[in-house]
Amino acid sequence: MTATPIKTRARRKAGHRTWAPRNGRVAGTHRGDIISKQTRSRVMARIKGKNTSPEKIIFAELGRRQIYFAKHAKELPGRPDIVFRRAKLAVFIDGDFWHGWRFPLWKHKLSEKWQEKIETTRRRDQRNFRKLRRMGWVVLRIWEHQVEHDPANCVDRIVDSRDSLVISS
Repeated sequence: MTATPIKTRARRKAGHRTWAPRNGRVAGTHRGDIISKQTRSRVMARIKGKNTSPEKIIFAELGRRQIYFAKHAKELPGRPDIVFRRAKLAVFIDGDFWHGWRFPLWKHKLSEKWQEKIETTRRRDQRNFRKLRRMGWVVLRIWEHQVEHDPANCVDRIVDSRDSLVISS
């Protein structure tokens, strides 16, 4: 499918260029992969599942405050990123894309394969949340954009949750 530039007077003045496919489909409604399978495989293999940038920011801030915690508890459903065992608090620091923050608003821009992949992740997150709750754990989810915007506030939320659970138990 080839695309042709469409320019309107207002967009031309602003210096914007938009692209619309020649087959009449609305631009931006579906995105296929634009790189080879081998390149995509290589790129995807480099994406880490733990010790991501947002996690490192939170770990560092907790360390600065001398707050001790366990990382990536293998024995708990979903392997929470941060665990306070005494308080039974499990914290997940989730990437906006991979875990589908506000997914219904932008899922139409993805191919069916990617939509299914993110939907599967969201279902797994819900399943792990329910399992942890049944085990008596409190689950706190922090999103990547929250860490980027205000990491200190994210750590405050974690500490406040932990402190309220330790006091109440």
